[in-house]
Amino acid sequence: MKLLFQCFVVFASLIYCFSGEPVPSCIKWCNKSSLEQKKCLALKAAVPGICACVQKPDTKECLQAIKDGNADAITLDGGDIYEAGLINYNLHPIIAEDYGENDANCYYAVAVVKKGTGFSFKELKGKKSCHTGLGKSAGWNVPIGVLISYGLLAWNGTSEETIESAVSRFFSASCVPGADKELYPRLCQQCKKNCVRSHDEPYYDYEGALQCLKDGKGDVAFVKHLVAQGADKDEYELLCEDGTRKPINEYKSCFLARVPAHAVVTRKDTDLAVQIWKYLEEAGQKFPNLFKSSYYGGKNLMFKDSTVKLIKAPENMNSFFYLGAKYTSIIRSLTKTSDQKESRSTHSTIKWCYISHFEKNKCDAWSIASADDQGNAKIDCVKGDSVEDCVGMIMRKEADAVTMDGGYIFSAGACGLVPVMSEVYEGSYYAVAVVRKDSGLTWETLKGKKSCHTAFGRTAGWNIPMGIIAKDVGNCSFMDYFIKSCAPGADKNSKLCSLCRGSGLDPENKCSASGSEMFYGYSGAFRCLAEGVGDVAFVKQTTIPENTDGRNPADWAKNLKSSDYMLLCYNGQQKTAAPSDYVNCNLAQTAAHAVMTRPESRNDVVWFLKEQQEKFGKNGSEKESFQMFKSETKDLLFKDSTLCLSEIPPDQNYKNFLSEEYYNAILGLKKCSQTADIWKACTFHTCQQS
Repeated sequence: MKLLFQCFVVFASLIYCFSGEPVPSCIKWCNKSSLEQKKCLALKAAVPGICACVQKPDTKECLQAIKDGNADAITLDGGDIYEAGLINYNLHPIIAEDYGENDANCYYAVAVVKKGTGFSFKELKGKKSCHTGLGKSAGWNVPIGVLISYGLLAWNGTSEETIESAVSRFFSASCVPGADKELYPRLCQQCKKNCVRSHDEPYYDYEGALQCLKDGKGDVAFVKHLVAQGADKDEYELLCEDGTRKPINEYKSCFLARVPAHAVVTRKDTDLAVQIWKYLEEAGQKFPNLFKSSYYGGKNLMFKDSTVKLIKAPENMNSFFYLGAKYTSIIRSLTKTSDQKESRSTHSTIKWCYISHFEKNKCDAWSIASADDQGNAKIDCVKGDSVEDCVGMIMRKEADAVTMDGGYIFSAGACGLVPVMSEVYEGSYYAVAVVRKDSGLTWETLKGKKSCHTAFGRTAGWNIPMGIIAKDVGNCSFMDYFIKSCAPGADKNSKLCSLCRGSGLDPENKCSASGSEMFYGYSGAFRCLAEGVGDVAFVKQTTIPENTDGRNPADWAKNLKSSDYMLLCYNGQQKTAAPSDYVNCNLAQTAAHAVMTRPESRNDVVWFLKEQQEKFGKNGSEKESFQMFKSETKDLLFKDSTLCLSEIPPDQNYKNFLSEEYYNAILGLKKCSQTADIWKACTFHTCQQS
């Protein structure tokens, strides 16, 4: 019996060792003040599931506690969500506050002043200011970022002085809870108590900043619109960016920025996220004070008092998708160094994102060719697992740029990235459907056949053909239109990946949206058709001539003849046509591919690419050493049919670039898709939808 017991202990230990980090049986909530702790303890007593209310002096200590497993969750504002998402914490937003039908999960950052004080937003210098807290969205990041962007607040970057020092020079006196009162006494001069970034300071947070204004300690309070609505409309009004003033209730036309709602963050752990969500769902039903704080002597404790309900975020959500590139660029503008303010120096580099072994080879060759006389390369090559992965890397500043097709531009644009350079081709870019000449197929007889797509979500390979089918079918059942498919990037367990082959080496590569899948991209989709795997391939009009009649030396393509293939026509009098007749037989004319980057990196990327194509473009001065628009295989980094890159005007956003018709077509497809892609993460809150 003793031996049996010892064996059981060893076996149980082995199970524990190999089971990974166990999910806690209850939640440890982190609080930043005694008032929050009081509310948390009341919640714990009313709804079992919280095993500890952990009190820490400030947000950063809560973030560290959650990272270390000493706490599990906290609700944060946008500025703190950004901080939590950085690599030193790597926490993720999992649940968002919702503020009701009109405001949903987004709010407006506004500047509130007393009526009759006579100054405008552009005349704030020398005034006294009230802020919600250092590094918070509506109270610090947005107003200070806007002041810098308008040139009202002069600041050359952190290498010359801190942003706190610059703000100290700008305002005559302030209350900025969380500022160092020894280093920046002016920033704490108007605070009522100890200037800490918690409710222990009476002027902390939205209600506190507004009270600071009401008490005459400040001339302006930077808060959210929902708090401003509580101010006396006969005594207070808003400062607008254009120098005017407007009534409190006209915040939708007089605000500094739209900011994503506060969100609950935790470690990246799906089971823990589900547990927290289920607990808060139950708490919302059983604890009437979940979104009320007055009973505990404070405001906005644990959650904002204006919260109506909580919304679960998509599983693939992270801080950068949640906040969007526009808001994160505001935060980064407050941490820039002096040299970041100027144009990119000749010794700086652009980090280009590649997604396959072949793209790496070309990118490395480009990097070597771009080096100056001192050997300083102007491009660094960084690997992404897919174009969507590259989007995330660009938002996290791990990469700077990548070229993508219209389908990915749609998603990346929703995340806040901007198109800066467009590929230019000889003639227009058409989406076409290709079949074998002897197949006897027409567009009307494709249902139930096998299909080959460039990638799930790409323009010619997915959005255009499936958008047409969705319109014809009239509902979301278009996903079952083909019996089998290869649509790289789709759910690997679905029939959309059933025809994919991967690389032939690693089964994990099957159906990946990269060169690791042999049927990925234009040439890959055509190969899927040419090898008899699929019945139809959705590609661009140049795909057939680029891969037939000896133009592609690869083993699978070298003996192919263009005369063996035909195009399927849609909504025309003819049913099929020769590959050369694509102008009269196509599915749609589409937008060109474009280079995408962060808003603040636009000028740097444009400058870099203009310089590079002067050297390595079709007619470049150094094209003998490297060619940007030529590839070892096909369409690496740029499409091989590109003649040059053309700058996209700064006022042309991604929606205008894609065209309204194409944008709406993709929107319909996305709403039908069950895939947790970045578009769903980036449009989760209403700030990104407008």
